Amino acid sequence: MPSAPSPYSELLSRIPVRRAEASVLGGRTSFWVYGRDDAPRTLLAVHGFRGEHHGLEPVVAHLGDVRVVMPDLPGFGETAPLPGRTHDLTTYAEWLTAFAAAVAPDSVVVGHSFGSIVASAAVARGLATPQLILINPIGAPALEGPRGFFTRLAIWYYGLGASLPRRLGEALLRNRIIVRVMSLAMVKTRDRGLRRFVHAQHDTYFSRFADRDVLRDAFVTSVSNDVRAFAPEISQPTLLIAAVQDDITPIDAERHLQTLFARAELVELDGVGHLIHYEKPREAATAIRRFLGLSVDDRR
Repeated sequence: MPSAPSPYSELLSRIPVRRAEASVLGGRTSFWVYGRDDAPRTLLAVHGFRGEHHGLEPVVAHLGDVRVVMPDLPGFGETAPLPGRTHDLTTYAEWLTAFAAAVAPDSVVVGHSFGSIVASAAVARGLATPQLILINPIGAPALEGPRGFFTRLAIWYYGLGASLPRRLGEALLRNRIIVRVMSLAMVKTRDRGLRRFVHAQHDTYFSRFADRDVLRDAFVTSVSNDVRAFAPEISQPTLLIAAVQDDITPIDAERHLQTLFARAELVELDGVGHLIHYEKPREAATAIRRFLGLSVDDRR
């Protein structure tokens, strides 16, 4: 369990949650359902790289009466890798499409960070959804971002983890000091309690990947693709929730990304970087509820 209390636990405790599994592409996908089955809307949410379903819980905590289905991506959290598959974008998009058909057909698809690439690719390739929501969308190549040097360093790091003997490689990839450095590089809030919570989340969940092979595949996918390639093929109304201080995709790139969609709205959040889901979940949830046409309770 995380070593720092969640600022969102009281809100989250009001929402019923259940765990389930589904058979998808020859594997078992673990997923969680938040909210009532008779809720006015259902979202299907896809988490980011190295994360799992816990990461988006702060946003869920502020959504109120919206039902949210959140799986762990294959190879992360409690979902095992898909048998006989390379975990590239084609596999992840095919998995999401099959999972949606089996568990949450016609739900509104949500993707955060790496999940924005997976969600966009799946929708562009035919995943049926009435609307698309992307939080911290990857709107430009990671190497072109404000911290392109750190992306190159990450490429070296994941390459080294894949080339060392397996035990040494996986120990390097799960090293707590390196995980903390990653966390420090992304967090923007000056609130000490919230910073402790964010670091505790990364300490607890950032190393819950199945093995170095699936991590390498997912990393290569994350730095080799971005949402721009799929935006022109998406006709559904789309909400982009972007951070002004995002070090992975600069805000100017997010503004350009909006123009590539047929129908896209851009909400910019100031004072936050690539961790909107941890640092500005209430603001993200408010934007989502407005986009869905639901009432907004600012007390939430």
